[in-house]
Amino acid sequence: MTLLFMFFLHIVDDFYLQPGMLSKLKCIDFWEENAPDKLYRYDFVAALIIHSFSWSFMIMLPIFFNEGFMISSQLIGLLVGNLGIHLMVDNAKANFKNINLCVDQSIHVIQIVSTFLFWRYVYCG
Repeated sequence: MTLLFMFFLHIVDDFYLQPGMLSKLKCIDFWEENAPDKLYRYDFVAALIIHSFSWSFMIMLPIFFNEGFMISSQLIGLLVGNLGIHLMVDNAKANFKNINLCVDQSIHVIQIVSTFLFWRYVYCG
């Protein structure tokens, strides 16, 4: 059930919570068209970080729940690692435009399965 909840929360965060303004704010094109001043040239990074943190936290919630919300440095490491990977993948799709949605989602599925397997077989022993 933990893995199923992780997939469900992935869908919730990536497809229900992100659409709209956040999906636009993480794109360089949006800022160039709507706020071309140099002051805003890196604001897309903040949106990428916010979404990546939200997604990483969401997929880790079932694990945190199973651990009684006792957070360890290893679990924080998983969270931060997932945040970094998610940020790079979403940036590649939204800004570099060198991967499509299928590749983006495949990488996120690999992240979820890898996170679950680490927690289940390494962290829990």
